[in-house]
Amino acid sequence: MLRRLAHHHARTVALAVAGMVLVLTAGTTGAAPAAQGAGAPLRSVTAVAATVVPAAAGSATPLSGYAVQSTAKVADTAETVSSPGYPATGWYPAGPRSTVLAALLAAGVHPDPFHSTQQELIPAADFSVPWWYRSDFTVADTTARTHLDFSGVISAADVFVNGRLIAAESAVVGAYTRHEFDVTTLIRPGTNTVAFRIQPNNPRKHLTMGWLDWLQPPPDENMGIVRDVTVRRAGPVALRDAHVVSALAMPSMATADLTVRARLRNDSDATVTTTLSGTVGQVKGTSRGQGRGAVADAVTQVDAAFARSVTLAPHETRTVSFSPAEHPALRLKSPRVWWPARMGGQPMYELGLTATTHGTPTPSDTARQTFGIRDVRAPLNADGARQYEVNGRPLLVKGAGWSPDQFLRWDPTYAEDRLKYALDLGLNTLRLEGHIEPDEFFDLADRYGILTLPGWECCTKWEGDFNRDGAGERWTAADHSTARASMAAEAARLRNHPGVISFLIGSDAAPTEEIERGYLDALKAADWNAPVIPAAADTASPITGRSGMKMTGPYDWVPPGYWYDKRDGGASGFNSETSAGPDIPTLDTLRRMMTPAELETLWKDPTAVQYHRSPSATFDTLELYDTALTARYGAPASLEDYVRKAQLAQYENVRAQFEAYARNAKDPSAPSTGVIYWMFNSGWTSLHWQLVDRFLDQGGAYFGAKKANEPLHVQYGYDDRSVTVVNSRPAPASGLTARVTLFAPDGTRKYDRTVTGLSVAGGGASSTALTLPGSVPGLPTTYLARLLLTDAAGREVSRNVYWLSTEEDVLDRERGDWFHTPTTSYADLRGLDSMARTAVTATASTTADGASGTSTTTVTLRHAGTGGTPALLTDVHLVRASGDPVLPVRWNDNQVSLWPGESATLTATYRTADLRGSAPRLRISGWNTPTVTAPAA
Repeated sequence: MLRRLAHHHARTVALAVAGMVLVLTAGTTGAAPAAQGAGAPLRSVTAVAATVVPAAAGSATPLSGYAVQSTAKVADTAETVSSPGYPATGWYPAGPRSTVLAALLAAGVHPDPFHSTQQELIPAADFSVPWWYRSDFTVADTTARTHLDFSGVISAADVFVNGRLIAAESAVVGAYTRHEFDVTTLIRPGTNTVAFRIQPNNPRKHLTMGWLDWLQPPPDENMGIVRDVTVRRAGPVALRDAHVVSALAMPSMATADLTVRARLRNDSDATVTTTLSGTVGQVKGTSRGQGRGAVADAVTQVDAAFARSVTLAPHETRTVSFSPAEHPALRLKSPRVWWPARMGGQPMYELGLTATTHGTPTPSDTARQTFGIRDVRAPLNADGARQYEVNGRPLLVKGAGWSPDQFLRWDPTYAEDRLKYALDLGLNTLRLEGHIEPDEFFDLADRYGILTLPGWECCTKWEGDFNRDGAGERWTAADHSTARASMAAEAARLRNHPGVISFLIGSDAAPTEEIERGYLDALKAADWNAPVIPAAADTASPITGRSGMKMTGPYDWVPPGYWYDKRDGGASGFNSETSAGPDIPTLDTLRRMMTPAELETLWKDPTAVQYHRSPSATFDTLELYDTALTARYGAPASLEDYVRKAQLAQYENVRAQFEAYARNAKDPSAPSTGVIYWMFNSGWTSLHWQLVDRFLDQGGAYFGAKKANEPLHVQYGYDDRSVTVVNSRPAPASGLTARVTLFAPDGTRKYDRTVTGLSVAGGGASSTALTLPGSVPGLPTTYLARLLLTDAAGREVSRNVYWLSTEEDVLDRERGDWFHTPTTSYADLRGLDSMARTAVTATASTTADGASGTSTTTVTLRHAGTGGTPALLTDVHLVRASGDPVLPVRWNDNQVSLWPGESATLTATYRTADLRGSAPRLRISGWNTPTVTAPAA
């Protein structure tokens, strides 16, 4: 975020460290939606089992976990600690990917840091010294060569194998660098030991990861090992860097040229002749990649086979290529092309390679790599904005900023749940600013057709040489080497993922020429074939040129009408990170994350520092947000009333942001080309920057985004009172009817107009149906607008309800700054409080699918009341008998508004196991609907 670190401040917290008792307990790497609760009992002692490493050449076995301990608690020498048989008494178990604090939290050493201010109870001093990570693995046959292969060390480490130092911390540095060491001569039959002495992290000093103003930073600064450490076995010839460079014939897409490349390395002292053979084929089902838990999907059809003999001198490394010119089968005819979600399918291919030395019946090494075939380009349009095109089709990027877990705990189910939510919201892109997730994340994104924009983070060491508003230290010569190695490793890891459509080599600033050249050289060497973006801000780099993106905010509250103006952060060009700031979660989530006293302060004191908002002095209160909420909706009367108003406000604001960018996407002048909502989620329990909260609950922000991004959509323009139909489907739509009705809050109709025979092209095109008059006789200050869109058969295909005011929000553009634009007067929506209480009835049924483990609850809501008052923003929560929400859940629609006599049928899909043995129930509430519960079985 632009200039965010310039406003950073640290809180001084007194931390008690005396008397802390370290207890050996079980560890985990899973990031469950809820952190372990405060006061939970310590778990029983569980030893970390040794990893069994097979003898087969070509095997790659991740270590199953570690025992970890502070060096302040260990008096033994490194040689002793890293030798087999060391007892590691009193150490903590950790999973295969774990920060220090993640292991301690799993062990129950500290209370739940996601609740209240309990994170402040964790002594940061404990992480100012190195920590040991120790793991045993067993090898039965030492005939094959053995290599240690890893990345994800934060921040640096001395590495030992069986009592011997194999790499010093000066060589193993940086969160993204990849390292491979030949440890063949150190390996013995039976138990072997690898140990890492992990150095403390400081993202201002090291090229690692930091949290900026997103959340309160973890006290250990994520020191640890957060990616797999793999033991690889091979014969005399090792096979590395296997990948495919695809070139799709455009615009026909009739053929695709595949170039296969890999490195062969002779690790022996003798000259060796090896045969490198391979196949390319279509993968049945979905991509499984190469990460932990990779599954060998069946290749349904081999499209190409090829082979070549290569003679390697002792210790020679050579890159081998197979091209369509030499192997015509590598020119695929009618290739299965990968598309983003809603634009087509997501077929994947697989490359399989085998290196066999002459005279040896078994392979020396093997490699497998999935990949997709697609064409992605991102030229600058006439206005200088970045316009993405996938397979020749222009794409409005509708995305959000992704955050991992605060303690970098990887849970594939939790990640997949969030990715499914992104699809449910109609998003097509996720931006990863730093915190670049493990392989499985990108495998899932490819599977679901979600585009990703990974890149380096702002304001820390990564931008220390070129962002004077940041807090990062200047680079040394060693930092340049680490940065180039980081780029090379990430490029090699991400290049075959079709969903990765760019890499951002800068965030809030563009790199210097020296740094940029290092990045570009590394990308070129890795055969990177996606666009490279110099920064997420509106700037330029010496070599790549203009970014084509803007980072003009806002990051705090602005009114819905802000988004329609093409100035600043409004709907033109490509806005790489922006939102109206606070996103107050549901009452269920608030009660899980804050104490009663904190909740009382939340709704009563707008100037109070909110620990769960941000460590930045710019964003540590809710004053701007609360002032607007009170001015527009009236002062909250209770916590429940505050949350009720917050959900309404967030729905209208998030909806407006996405609607404005969608409507302006095809404008002839200064069109919108992309918007990244800041953010999709938070890494902890947060009060801002989230469409979905930590526990995967959904509120107004979520359903406002879902409404705005529905495929065929009718919407209102706050700037010009236009009623527009936006069609994000590929195919055109015709025979549509749009109806607009304006109501007083009591349901009295004040205006009604219908337009028939509407047509709209596909691919994000829009068509204006009508423009509402500037004044309507008898229209009260606060009023409702109901927009209905029906197809040629009379079926409702889009419904959109707005609450509006004849007194508009007024912005003071002259006093705007990098994070918000002041509002001098506010829309008056207080008339909504006059709406009569209106009951909504619900009937429901639930079916369970044993094969998939999912259940579907179908709910019919009906406004059966008399009179004219509508039920505004009626929310349905699926709950257990205890009243706790069933999460995650995906609704086809929710937070609906119904007039008397109207009904809506909603469906909810969820894992049956998440009912936890309870019968499903419904909790129905709304702006003017009494909260009731009903059975859903």
